[in-house]
Amino acid sequence: MTGAGRGELEGTVRVSEIPAKAQVSGGRPDTASTRDADRTPHDGRRSGAVDGWQSSPPGSIYDYIKVASFSIGPDGLIDQWSKRAARVFGVTPEEAVGKDPIEAFVPADLRERGYRKMAEILDGREWTGTVPFRMPPANDAEVSGDRPAGRAEVYVMPTTTEAGERAAVCIVVDVRTLRRIETDLAASQAIFGQSPFGFLLFDTDLTVRRTNRTFAAVFGGQTDDHRGRTVHDYLPRHEADRVQGALRRVLESGDAVTDMQLVGTAPDSSERRHWSVNLYRVHSGSGRPIGVAGLATDVTRRHAAAREAAHARRNLALLNEAGARIGNSLDLETTSRELLDVVVPGFCDLASVDLYQGLLAGDEAALSSHSLADGSAELRRVAAASAVADVPFLDLGGEEPVSVGAVHRFPFNSPCADALRTARPQLLPAEPGNLVRSTLAVPMVAHDTVVGLVQFSRTKGSEPFNERDRALAVELAARAAVCIDNARLYRREHERALILQRSLLPPDNPEASGLDIACRYLPGNAATEVGGDWFDVIELPGHRTALVIGDVMGRGLRAAVAMGELRTAVRTLALLDLEPAEVLSALDEIARGLGTPGGVQQATRSARSKPSDADLSEVYLATCVYAVYDAVTRRCTFANAGHLPPVLVEPGEGALMLDVPPGMPLGVGGEPFEEVEVELPDGSLLALYTDGLVESRDHPLDEGLSAFRAVLDDPAPALEDVCDHVLTTLDTHHGEDDIALLMARIQGLPSENVGDWTLPREPKSVGLARELARAQLTAFDLEPLVDTTELLVSELVTNALRYGEGEIRLRLLLDRTLVCEVWDAGLVQPRRRRARDTDEGGRGLQLVGLLSAAWGSRRTPRGKTVWFELALPDGDTGIADPTEALLSLF
Repeated sequence: MTGAGRGELEGTVRVSEIPAKAQVSGGRPDTASTRDADRTPHDGRRSGAVDGWQSSPPGSIYDYIKVASFSIGPDGLIDQWSKRAARVFGVTPEEAVGKDPIEAFVPADLRERGYRKMAEILDGREWTGTVPFRMPPANDAEVSGDRPAGRAEVYVMPTTTEAGERAAVCIVVDVRTLRRIETDLAASQAIFGQSPFGFLLFDTDLTVRRTNRTFAAVFGGQTDDHRGRTVHDYLPRHEADRVQGALRRVLESGDAVTDMQLVGTAPDSSERRHWSVNLYRVHSGSGRPIGVAGLATDVTRRHAAAREAAHARRNLALLNEAGARIGNSLDLETTSRELLDVVVPGFCDLASVDLYQGLLAGDEAALSSHSLADGSAELRRVAAASAVADVPFLDLGGEEPVSVGAVHRFPFNSPCADALRTARPQLLPAEPGNLVRSTLAVPMVAHDTVVGLVQFSRTKGSEPFNERDRALAVELAARAAVCIDNARLYRREHERALILQRSLLPPDNPEASGLDIACRYLPGNAATEVGGDWFDVIELPGHRTALVIGDVMGRGLRAAVAMGELRTAVRTLALLDLEPAEVLSALDEIARGLGTPGGVQQATRSARSKPSDADLSEVYLATCVYAVYDAVTRRCTFANAGHLPPVLVEPGEGALMLDVPPGMPLGVGGEPFEEVEVELPDGSLLALYTDGLVESRDHPLDEGLSAFRAVLDDPAPALEDVCDHVLTTLDTHHGEDDIALLMARIQGLPSENVGDWTLPREPKSVGLARELARAQLTAFDLEPLVDTTELLVSELVTNALRYGEGEIRLRLLLDRTLVCEVWDAGLVQPRRRRARDTDEGGRGLQLVGLLSAAWGSRRTPRGKTVWFELALPDGDTGIADPTEALLSLF
């Protein structure tokens, strides 16, 4: 056989074909078949039935089987040779007609048998069998062995010519084509019948022509039961219409449809199933469309897995969003609202958050109470959210809805109380006719402590909560609970820090003689609210005032504790009435000992003996300005320990930085501190400040100092307004360091409120002192204090005469109190002692202590000063009776 006949589908073949007589034979066929063939249209198809015969349509089996025909005459030679035979054997009619078929096609070793069969055929017998053949040589030069060999299945039918002679018609089929078709049919049947996928073959009218067992197993019945059905018999109407439209498009256009997703139910089942369908057009051997094939795959599990994956991605996205949005604020209510912003509407339609009232009130003991453990404690609704328009959150755990901000309790036997009691989520059943379809009550647990309850609800139209949603709800509630607990802890620490800070700073409006005071403190870190900056206003004897401002290097609680120790030390040293330089020297010693348990002496010894150990100890450094203002003389003495210089604004003048020599910071040690005395006229403005006010990363120190002086060039009359103007004008919100600002306006003691006399050192000075005191008190309009003042002045002047040295100076000062001072050149400080009943003296200082509001002594550059202070009569407080005080001493 030639290559043209191998595995190829040729044109239309009719089994009724009778081969035409070749022109070389000179005969003319005149059979009915030939006449029918003559009436066949040019396109090879019959238009209808003729004498009961009907043409085979294209696409029949003969399109695939290579059938050829030829006839043998009475002489045993080929007398007719069809075109199909020419294609099968590769021999043209001109070459075949007139030849002996045995000689031409049968191998030499089989020719003898072939001649016997030929004789039997011409004797009128039919014969069917398989015959090997070999192509005849094309020319004399070609050897027959060079032509390919083949095997044909031959059906020989005896015939009779017009002359009554015996002849035969041979129908030949290429055996190789038959075997290939058999193999293809077997493979097709195996694929079609044994495929795990559902297979359908639709006819051109879109009805089912054939299905396989897999499809029938899903939709019931046998495979033949589905013949003639349509897609509407299997799918819902909308899905069936969609598939039918796709079938029609595939049949008309030939474009395949892949992975068409369908949803439906199988017979006797309510479970929704998903199928993936591929459609493609099927053609006959001649290329004519004969239908549409469909391959359906059940992808229900795949959809379920995809849905699970989508839920997992959604849950992961919710958790990521929760991690990013919840806990940005250290506020309980804000954190609760952040949780609801995440879950509504992405996770549920309605949600609410209830926190324990004791938690919100800051009652730590309430967190361990019995009512909290059994779930019956009071809760406050701090947040609620709804994705349903005009529908508030409907509680299923109580009888009535709870508004935001309301305090309530859950009934003891309610699911919500059970969730709080057991710390486990509860699924609340929906009431009939209620909008809510499913509700989860999830306790908010942080560090094994239940802090509240969050309720998630889904309304009709949403899927009810499942186990996966329950796990997600617990995770979301836990994250929010941790943030809420952190906010609770922060608020507790914040309140403690505020208490600490308030205890370390003076009152908001400290009072001082001869000074109008205003002060401000701004913490640099909002998380701690404390720092190392401080200021203080300390009243000293003689209507003097100590102004202190300092800055411990560092920030946070450690710096605040060191600052508290230094502030306490400053107040203690101030009561000793030391000079400013002496106060800073003592503070320097104290600061050096703060980092060592044994104090400054131990620190010094450790530094000398074990330098390595000294390096490991904590180092506290601080800067400080200590100033003492005398309201009588209007002079202020400054000492500076590495701090920024004070700023002075005199009336009608610009702001000026005082030239106070900066010493080493406190804690360095080894360097003395210098003092500077400055006269401050009335109306002047003195400003003490820390570096956080004038220095930041964006504003260098020189720029900040210039801006500060510019702000103070024209101060407002009210000192509080000046402070506010400074803080709002300068960059005070950088958060890099805390800020302390202390401002004082000078209002010296008027001269008419001061009585100052020098007394000779002689006994008569005692009487003179009483007379001067009486006259001055009368001028002060303080007659109720005359007797007490005379008695106490005489005691102090007498002590100065007996135990002191040099001239005696008496001074009476009137401001918010009456102060009497007696000066002398002696260095011995008076000491109060308890006199026995038999002692004639020793009761003077006891009497001073009984009758005065306060008394004391202090050193001066030329001796000492003993003083006492009397409160001014205000009509409500009675004046101490000197007689009763004297009698109480005995």
